[in-house]
Amino acid sequence: MSTNVTFLGHGSFQIETAGKTIIIDPFFTGNPAATTTADAVSPDYIIVSHGHGDHVGDAVAIAKRTGCTVISNHEISVWLSEQGVENAHGMHIGGSHGFDFGTVKLTIAHHGSMLPDGSNGGNPGGVVLKLSDGTIYH
Repeated sequence: MSTNVTFLGHGSFQIETAGKTIIIDPFFTGNPAATTTADAVSPDYIIVSHGHGDHVGDAVAIAKRTGCTVISNHEISVWLSEQGVENAHGMHIGGSHGFDFGTVKLTIAHHGSMLPDGSNGGNPGGVVLKLSDGTIYH
């Protein structure tokens, strides 16, 4: 089994592993560097690293359309739920959780995290993905 990583523009990446598709920070609409659109992707999971609009991006629209699980810090997961996302999985910095594709661990990131509507986005995070064939840090 191999993992494929594709750069989608700005901070957005698609990871295909263990039969699952994960998109990190899906900022497509209004992103001149985007190589795809929100309507063209159907991930099983989205990971949002922090609350800035150029990282939350199209997460709400994609998750509402596909029903995928969105993984983020607790504050962002609450905000996503308030936006109508049904499958938001909140985590805390330093915590990890096993999913059917591997393990996600949130790490410290020194950055802001205010959400697009001005809400508190909690602590920004880096993401360590432990997969069957290796580890990725974003």
